[in-house]
Amino acid sequence: MYQQFYQRFLQANAGKQHFACHSHHYWPDVTRDAMLEYWDDTARLVDDKWQYIFAEKVPQTQQLIADILQLPQPEQIVFAPNTHELVMRLLSCFDLRQPLHILTTDSEFYSFSRQVKRLAEYDNITIEAIPTEPYATFEQRFIAAAEARSPHFIFCSQVFFNSGVALTDLTGFVQKLAACTDAMIAIDGYHAFMALPTDLSSIAERIFYLAGSYKYAQGGEGCCFMAVPLSSTDRPLYTGWFAEFGTLAAEKSATVLYSDDGYRFAGATMDFSALYRLNAVLRLFKQQGISVGRIHQYVQQLQRVFLAKLAEVKHTKLHTSSLLTNDLDNHGHFLTFRCGNPAEVAELAAMLKRNGIETDYRGDRLRFGFALYHNSEQYDLSCLKQC
Repeated sequence: MYQQFYQRFLQANAGKQHFACHSHHYWPDVTRDAMLEYWDDTARLVDDKWQYIFAEKVPQTQQLIADILQLPQPEQIVFAPNTHELVMRLLSCFDLRQPLHILTTDSEFYSFSRQVKRLAEYDNITIEAIPTEPYATFEQRFIAAAEARSPHFIFCSQVFFNSGVALTDLTGFVQKLAACTDAMIAIDGYHAFMALPTDLSSIAERIFYLAGSYKYAQGGEGCCFMAVPLSSTDRPLYTGWFAEFGTLAAEKSATVLYSDDGYRFAGATMDFSALYRLNAVLRLFKQQGISVGRIHQYVQQLQRVFLAKLAEVKHTKLHTSSLLTNDLDNHGHFLTFRCGNPAEVAELAAMLKRNGIETDYRGDRLRFGFALYHNSEQYDLSCLKQC
């Protein structure tokens, strides 16, 4: 039904079953046209390109994202090439010479976990990582830690990249955190954006929400974004000239000035071809009436069919008992199986790849992702009967 939008990627990968879409998602065909549009706009406008991008393309993309996330102020969305840049801007809002207590989890993506692990080498910076397992009690344990420890900065994923487990109620989770702490709260929504229906309207003033186009937004690498609370007056130390756009016409000041909207967290010159791609995908989905709820429903159907077909092959390691969680109602768009030691998992992934089944793995966990370009009738797991 949806495969018509992905003909170029599907033709280039004929014969493969691509279950690594949570890592490297296929791009809809409109993204190729978007790349050419960016080139043509550059040739047509040259230096005037920036004025056009910030007057037309950026606001349009902000509005498309705001509509999806139910954000009341689209101008509070700022773009960057990757979430690491945005994470560093958040961290640079703190005086890193002073004590800094960061509350997070043991399941955050490397762009955050590696960075704070490096920062923790300084005596004044403390990182407290709450284990996500057991998942059933995670949210209660995390909120209790926030109340007891009085952290300065809180960072937590909406969907954990190493399991697919999702927060059961993002709004309620944030509201409970906000009730017990004044800390800056950042939510990593990368594995949730364009996968799980998300309404940030009632918590937009309390969180920084980070996501991007590389996963389920399907625009590829190079375009990430952060929703910034309207009330934010933060002055990130790590700052670029884009953050001064709203004040460039003002008289020069001895004080570093910041934009009054989300672009106070902006960096500097970037390649906007990725934003063109994201813009094209979001416009396509809007035109076709493909909502996040519709996508999520389709993927849940794919997951159920996959698990039924997996049960038929009776593999010794890949089965519902090795799933990290069977709760598909509070889950992202990939299934994670714990199936042996890292060497065994790597061997299993290699065997699947030899048989045209693309997956990915982390340590002892093997991940299968699902996407709109899948057709469950084409799922073939018969190679698993051989091992």
